[in-house]
Amino acid sequence: MRTNSMSPGRSTRNTRKTAYAVVLVAMGVALAPYTSFPIGIAKVNPTQHFVNVLAATLLGPWWAILTAAVIAVLRNAMGVGTLLAFPGGMIGAFLAGIAFRAVRRTWASAAGEILGTGGIAPVVSALLVAPSLMGKSIPLMALVPSFLCSTVAGALLGILALRLLQRADIVHL
Repeated sequence: MRTNSMSPGRSTRNTRKTAYAVVLVAMGVALAPYTSFPIGIAKVNPTQHFVNVLAATLLGPWWAILTAAVIAVLRNAMGVGTLLAFPGGMIGAFLAGIAFRAVRRTWASAAGEILGTGGIAPVVSALLVAPSLMGKSIPLMALVPSFLCSTVAGALLGILALRLLQRADIVHL
């Protein structure tokens, strides 16, 4: 009788990615109340972008999106986030993962995060999320500065953390 089970190597890799994702979600949720602050209509959270760079680099774009989505759900449930956390976290996480996969450099991951969260997410938030899900009209230029400040700070912290983890021989990129 033959079973369709995963090979031991793949199973171990998926277990490791799941463990990393759980730890990153825990970090993102645990730090959110202390690092989240309002700028205009948005509650910015540099920790989200820090976690996005780590998840995108260590796990890849799809795991990074999943990690960002879980953090957004939990932040909203705790009252330390808004619905803008979904496009703000998930778009940046995806582009960070794609950029790292293409270039294999941590700066590319940070650049993808900044482009996704600072450039594309405010447009999606202002044109789709705010009017349809929040029942509000938010000017695009009210979101761009807050999203950019948050993502630049978090992406830089993510690069620093990855460099420290490499130096300590904890991760190998």
